[in-house]
Amino acid sequence: MSIRILILILILFGIDLYVFQGIKLLIQHKSLSVQRAVSISYWIVSFLCITVVLLAQFTEWRSWPKLIRTYSFAVIVIIYLSKIFVTVFMLLDDIVRLFRLLAAWIAIRFGSSPVKPDGSSALQISRLNFLVKLGFIAGSIPFFSMIYGMMGGATRYQVRNIKLKSPRFPQAMNGLRIVQLSDIHIGSFMSEEPLERAIDLVLKQKPDLILFTGDLVNDRHDEAVPYQHLLRKLQAPLGVYSVLGNHDYGDYYRWPSIESKAENLAKLKNFHGEVGWKLLLNDHLTVKHEGTEFNIVGVENWSARRAFQHYGDMPKATRGINSENFTVLMSHDPSHWNAEVTKHYPYVDLTLSGHTHGFQYGVEIPGFKWSPVQYMYKEWADLYSSGAQNLYVNRGLGFIGYPGRVGILPEITVFELSNG
Repeated sequence: MSIRILILILILFGIDLYVFQGIKLLIQHKSLSVQRAVSISYWIVSFLCITVVLLAQFTEWRSWPKLIRTYSFAVIVIIYLSKIFVTVFMLLDDIVRLFRLLAAWIAIRFGSSPVKPDGSSALQISRLNFLVKLGFIAGSIPFFSMIYGMMGGATRYQVRNIKLKSPRFPQAMNGLRIVQLSDIHIGSFMSEEPLERAIDLVLKQKPDLILFTGDLVNDRHDEAVPYQHLLRKLQAPLGVYSVLGNHDYGDYYRWPSIESKAENLAKLKNFHGEVGWKLLLNDHLTVKHEGTEFNIVGVENWSARRAFQHYGDMPKATRGINSENFTVLMSHDPSHWNAEVTKHYPYVDLTLSGHTHGFQYGVEIPGFKWSPVQYMYKEWADLYSSGAQNLYVNRGLGFIGYPGRVGILPEITVFELSNG
């Protein structure tokens, strides 16, 4: 067992042990049989979680049945995320107890009685029940909301209609409908039905043009092969264009060789063509319609964050472009927009991105939206503007890791463009 895994197991066990102290406090006035049943159930679940984590380290977990692999790890994440919330409040309680203990020691040191009126030691500081209970209430929020989010949230597709006006957009194309899709993560689907339903919903929007902004797969080309017949259904009069996202390069998969990784990427690039999509790899093209034209630029993954790859090459992608034309850029990672596009490419009118998924968790109500991902990405969902330039960040069609969505639902974006 590696040191890294040993540390992880010790951390998980430490969280289990710490939270159990709070559980004991909550059930201390229950009958002995209830206390025993709760304790045994708690440790059985904790033992099973740690066992699954260990099995994943010592077996090829990617070979596990997809259903078991996906939901077992989702449940583990939900359980320990909830326990962390409890742990925070219990840690706060321990800090308060430490100060109370210090105050009691100082009082005894300067003359107060070391014995309380009830006969107990003044240095015996009990936990604050309300803080412990508050911790369990806080922990129940992610627990129950994420369980609920797995009950259909990942496939509750939302169509978002965006009307965008620009004096640079060709007047002859007023009313042009562009559908943006992003982050399908096709390897996460358990069956064809949800994806087929999403594609039918796209086609009902009667798009003139379909743009896909990356992350077709989780890791491997062969994830997409069983769904090839469905993806071929995505058609539009002006075509279907796509770019690669960070997951499409296979950088998070343990390949047997560099050659096998390169072969996988080559097959995935060819796959885009096989389903009728034009993959733009640091390239651009001109769409001609109604006697006029506009540009579509597609860059490979470009991120301002060090954790992600930087394959994009805007100078190459825009070489020879007619900057007088209205220009749409497909760039998977939204951090690219502020880091490079707005600074050096003022003629890019609309940038389309995805990548964030809105963290698949958050709150969206009219006039307000929040997600943990906003602490990592300034632009993470919806439309953003800087002068005459616009960025739209799609919330993603699919899911990865957590097989659900809470608040931030999967998205199909329909842009209706006009000259204004």
